[in-house]
Amino acid sequence: MGGMAVLDPGDPLAVAVVAAIRTGDVARLRELLAGRPDLATARIGDRTLLHVVTDWPGNYPDGPATVAALVAAGADVGARFTGSHAETPLHWAASCDDVPVLDALLDAGADIDAPGAVIAGGTPLDDATAFGQWRAARRLVERGAHVTLWHAATLGRLDLLHAAFDGPGRPGPAEVDDLFWGACHGGQLEAARFLLDRGADLDRIPRWENLTPLDAAIRGGDAEVVAWLHERGAARAS
Repeated sequence: MGGMAVLDPGDPLAVAVVAAIRTGDVARLRELLAGRPDLATARIGDRTLLHVVTDWPGNYPDGPATVAALVAAGADVGARFTGSHAETPLHWAASCDDVPVLDALLDAGADIDAPGAVIAGGTPLDDATAFGQWRAARRLVERGAHVTLWHAATLGRLDLLHAAFDGPGRPGPAEVDDLFWGACHGGQLEAARFLLDRGADLDRIPRWENLTPLDAAIRGGDAEVVAWLHERGAARAS
């Protein structure tokens, strides 16, 4: 790690800086950063301090000010987790639905389409849509994230779905099934209707999760989509 400081989570300095971040004590954080110039780029175990800001459940007090203080002290907004995946702090903010911190990271130069997500090595938007973090997902789209057909289905972007099916590269049956599942997962009734009308399998269980579209809609809590699927005779996984 090129001489980067790595602190044990039980180290008193690590305990102090994590407490300052999670309580929103930005003044204390600045004191700690001033006292240890290498702290902004240090890791606590396999996490950077910006990962601490965005760690589940996120939404810590004064998160944007915390991000600003860390970046001003030299923290790298594109730093990667070094454990079982390579997610950036932006991936984590997206996975926590922490829109203010997401904005702060983007304002500080974070790559909105950075790869490395736990979801197929993808982008922060892949994390947000997979984990049902809809405020973060919509904010990423507003900020210019690349939108795939999967994202379009989960977010109800009928304009993009229409364009895909009207164009020369029409999605194949397997992709239509995946998109339908995504629309039900996202509680997007009109998108689900659109995709079912274009041949989606009402009960197809995807390769990534043992849930039917009905199961996904029930988990997401969208009563309108659940009722519609029941009317269509949708089944649950056995």
